This record gives sequence, C-alpha cells and structure tokens, in this order.
Amino acid sequence: MKPCINHSEEEIIQKLKNDDGNAIDMLYELHWRFLFQFAYNVLKDKETCEDILQELFIRIWQNRQQLVITTSLRSYLKAAVRYEVYRKVRFIKKFEPIVDQMIERIGGITYQENLEYTELQNRINIIVDMLPSKCKDVYRMSRNEQLSHKEIAGKLNISTKTVRNHITHALRHLRVSVNHYMILLTIFLLSL
Repeated sequence: MKPCINHSEEEIIQKLKNDDGNAIDMLYELHWRFLFQFAYNVLKDKETCEDILQELFIRIWQNRQQLVITTSLRSYLKAAVRYEVYRKVRFIKKFEPIVDQMIERIGGITYQENLEYTELQNRINIIVDMLPSKCKDVYRMSRNEQLSHKEIAGKLNISTKTVRNHITHALRHLRVSVNHYMILLTIFLLSL
C-alpha cells in the first residue's frame, strides 16, 4: 500500500483513534525507514531494530485510543525508538560483563556448551516447523534470508501489516516455548 502523504499528522492520529487499520500502515510506511536507520546507527543489528519497530507499531495500535502526542508525530516516534534503543543498550551493558566473566571462568566455549547451543538451535527449528505454514514462511524469510517486511510482503503478495503480525506471532510462540529451556541453560551456566 502506498502511504497517503496528503493526510496531516492530526488526521492520521484521528484515523488511529477511529480504529482505521490503514492509519497504522500509513505511519509505518511514512516513518519506518527513518526509524530503522536511527536505531541501526546505534545497535548495528538488523533483527533487533526490526523487532523494536514492530513492537513500537503494535503498541501504538494497541494503545491508539489513549494516544496523546504533543510534539510532531515523527519526533514522538523517534523518541519512542530512542527509549527502546537505550533500554537494549543498557541491557546489553548490564549483562555483557557477566557473560564475559562466565566465558573467562570456563575458558571459552566448551564442547558441552556447543552441544547445548546446537540443541537450542534444533529446538528453535522444531518450534518454527510447528508454526502455521504462512507464519513459518514469513519468519524464515525475515530471519534466515534477512528480507525486509516490504520484500516479504511483495514475495508472498500480502500486506506489510500481515507480515508484522506473522512475525509477532512467531516470536511470541518462540519466546514462550524456548523460555523454559533458556532458564535451565542459564542456571546451568551460572553454576559452572
């Protein structure tokens, strides 16, 4: 869908509050490239940046009725992305020394850890294989082929919003399914 650039920010916000699904598509199409580049300049991680943007637009849609923007829409979105990038950087800085210390203490990656990593990858692949067909295709195109939401939408002849929904579903399913395994793995690694 081509964004309607003749809509003012106020009109787009009003469309959001009126539950017009096209408004979120307009927001996404008008601002995603700028916001992605802004996040990527700091994080240098395509997947993390895409996840931040996806979660931001989902939150905007979910909270559209309470949306209050006192600055320009672009400034509001940039501030929201800045906050999420800051959270990610803070999280990485908080846990990076712990991971470095664990690796130093155990002398690098051991054969056992390599097996555990391989097992985790296998579990993820099994979980992905259990996803609905279209969801699985979208997830793999995004993660394995590194395609953008727009490229996936073009290849599968679906909207970018549908692509975002499939990826959200896949990530949510993976987080829930892998969470238990990761907790056990973390406990094991910390006990070394």
